[in-house]
Amino acid sequence: MATAVFAAGCFWGVEAYFERIEGVVATRVGFMGGTVVNPSYQQVKAGGTGHAEAIRVEFDPEVISYSELVDHFFECHNPTQRNRQGEDVGYQYRSVIFATEDQEETAAAKIREWDNKGLFKSEIVTEVNKVSEFYDAEEYHQKYLQKNGSVSCGIG
Repeated sequence: MATAVFAAGCFWGVEAYFERIEGVVATRVGFMGGTVVNPSYQQVKAGGTGHAEAIRVEFDPEVISYSELVDHFFECHNPTQRNRQGEDVGYQYRSVIFATEDQEETAAAKIREWDNKGLFKSEIVTEVNKVSEFYDAEEYHQKYLQKNGSVSCGIG
């Protein structure tokens, strides 16, 4: 198995989107990219920790490639909005691909590819940052939409 980490706004909808993809074997929602050790949802939501709401995707590379997952990432949100997705506004809702050294080149190439497609009215502002410590969100956030009988939170 392999792992990818993405941030695309509210992690509930992003998780629900990625769970439907063949080859994705597990997901966890949490936080990455900040300065506070083991932050709570309330701390991240309030801003100031530097973290983004993120999803860790475990996948089978024999079924789906990392490159294909990045394509799905661009399909599940608006990567041209800086520090927001829909009604969620703030640095914690930014568009980020958290990449390992092996994934960085693919992530950067995919940004160029998607920009060149001309599907968006504005330029993609997605960041490519190095993978750092991933902190799980509280358990009630895991599979939140499934647990609460919702189908989306404005994504997908």
